Amino acid sequence: MDVKAAALKLHSEHKGKISIESKVSVKTNEDLALAYTPGVAEPCKVIAEHPEAVYDYTAKGNLVGLISDGSAVLGMGNIGPEAAIPVMEGKSILFKGFANIDTMPLCLATQDTAEIIKTVQYLAPSFGGINLEDISSPRCFEIEKVLDETLDIPVFHDDQHGTAIVVAAGVINGLKLVGKDLSKIKVVLNGPGAAGTAIIKMLLSMGVTQALICDEHGILAENRQGPLDDHKRELAILTNPANLQGDLGTAIVGADVFVGVSVADVLTAEMVQQMAAEPIVFAMANPVPEIMYEVAKANGVKVMGTGRSDFPNQINNVLAFPGIFRGALDVRATTINKEMKIAAAEGIAALIASADLREDYIIPSPFDPRVVEQVAEYVSQAAVATGVNRIPQERL
Repeated sequence: MDVKAAALKLHSEHKGKISIESKVSVKTNEDLALAYTPGVAEPCKVIAEHPEAVYDYTAKGNLVGLISDGSAVLGMGNIGPEAAIPVMEGKSILFKGFANIDTMPLCLATQDTAEIIKTVQYLAPSFGGINLEDISSPRCFEIEKVLDETLDIPVFHDDQHGTAIVVAAGVINGLKLVGKDLSKIKVVLNGPGAAGTAIIKMLLSMGVTQALICDEHGILAENRQGPLDDHKRELAILTNPANLQGDLGTAIVGADVFVGVSVADVLTAEMVQQMAAEPIVFAMANPVPEIMYEVAKANGVKVMGTGRSDFPNQINNVLAFPGIFRGALDVRATTINKEMKIAAAEGIAALIASADLREDYIIPSPFDPRVVEQVAEYVSQAAVATGVNRIPQERL
């Protein structure tokens, strides 16, 4: 049976991939009296008087809302909320399987930015955190920003920051392997969508000083002729003060690191040959990357990562989001800030000792049992250090 048939069979047989199970037994009148009326009134009264007690008496502290509008589902695009449900269920089993976090997938029948924001604000009291998923760019930027500013629980758009964190971990270890310094390298990114924007901003916040970004029209430059929406204009100002013009072939000359979150086969062998010595390439277009692994290696790429599981150094978000939410929930963080994201990347990178780094091993496996615990620990420590934890340090 091929993968298509097997996947359809699995989803059909189980009628989806998730269910809700009770933590307590309700088999007697006494059980009923404690779990529901009249006993349920007691925690209600405590929470009404002390709202923070909701974390002590309900599932809120370990429950994440998975929110999607179905507008950017994997590589399938705008397929709608119903078609997004299998992906959200899949994300749910990853949260549970890797970090023992309960989730509620909620696929919304609107793609209006203001309505999505308001809906999540209304739903927020039920959750300890919000994971935004498969919402198209550039709307995703505003949705996350407003929710992060207005809610007192962590809000995380995994398509942006999960990818950025794992790429950053790969860059940290790739540079160790080739003996280059983050502050002295040149980075070129192709594809300034949700993930690309988060990746470049994260690398800049970590110390990268030279970066150029390209889209299908060429290098992002403030005075470039042609389309340049607000978030691309911001990126152009941030990365290209000299207003360099040209295409990817122009940008790539002398680059130490290439990051692709765009389309297949856009990075040619000739372009790779124009990069700096021992270049690092993360080509994450799926299923066909910006350059195939064999072509990249044959033309001098030292370290290669992709989004595929059949090549070394897979950039897989599951390395990040379970541990990030585990760490944030454990200290009741009110946000997931820049310091927590950088800490997550450093935690992932640190799982591979310098002596063990190889060209084909700069990123740990998603199934490495140390990943979630280490990322959670690094993230929770960063939350406490930056004062965004609601549990006092002495109680941790």
